[in-house]
Amino acid sequence: MIATLNHDLAPSRRADMHPAPVSIGRNVWIGANATILAGVTIGDDAVVAAASVVTKDVPARTVVVGSPARVVRSVPD
Repeated sequence: MIATLNHDLAPSRRADMHPAPVSIGRNVWIGANATILAGVTIGDDAVVAAASVVTKDVPARTVVVGSPARVVRSVPD
């Protein structure tokens, strides 16, 4: 899932939408059931593990896993 919209936190403004683009680099591998949240950039050659929730930018050539996704290693050459 790639989510490009977010809602306001204030109860009186929860209907307000806050769009933010998602940028996915070249040769990125995104596993099944991963969620990429609004405003995130995923660098070239990165790997997002299955069922991960990506809340922050992913550096190029890294592997991220979990919820929230965290870097666990680099992608080998």
